[in-house]
Formats: sequence, structure tokens, C-alpha cells
Amino acid sequence: MSNRPKSKTTVDIYGQQFSIIGTESTSHIRAVASIVDDKMREINSKNPSLDINKLAVLTAVNVVHDYLKLKEEYEKLEKQLIEKD
Repeated sequence: MSNRPKSKTTVDIYGQQFSIIGTESTSHIRAVASIVDDKMREINSKNPSLDINKLAVLTAVNVVHDYLKLKEEYEKLEKQLIEKD
């Protein structure tokens, strides 16, 4: 667990304000919020009839999909590095 103090950062995601409390820097929290906002707007532009709840769930699914693909690629590269030694 981090020894860094927690701070509160207010961000705007898809036109709504959220207060996020955490140990990450304000700039990190704002960057995360910006990515979520961008992804929601991207999905909404392709599916404008989605209600906010479905839009939020689809955004989460897309972000986790991206995360898992990156994790798989990282593990593949890590394995290649280990095999080189």
C-alpha cells in the first residue's frame, strides 16, 4: 500500500463532475478521466441512441478489452526477453 497521502481531484467525464480520491497525482487522475471521456464520446458517436448506463458499461468493456490486449502483448514480450537470456 502506498504511503503517499490521498488527495481529492474533481474531473469532468461526459458532462458530469466526479470527485476522485486517491494517491495518484492530480495529472494522472485527470489523464485517466480524459481517456474515459474520450472513449465514451467515441462510442456515443457510433451508437447515439444508447442511454448513459449502457454507454458506461460499453465503455468499461472496451477499456478492459484494450487493457487485456496490452497485458497479453506485455507478457508475450516479457517471455521473449526471458527466452533470449
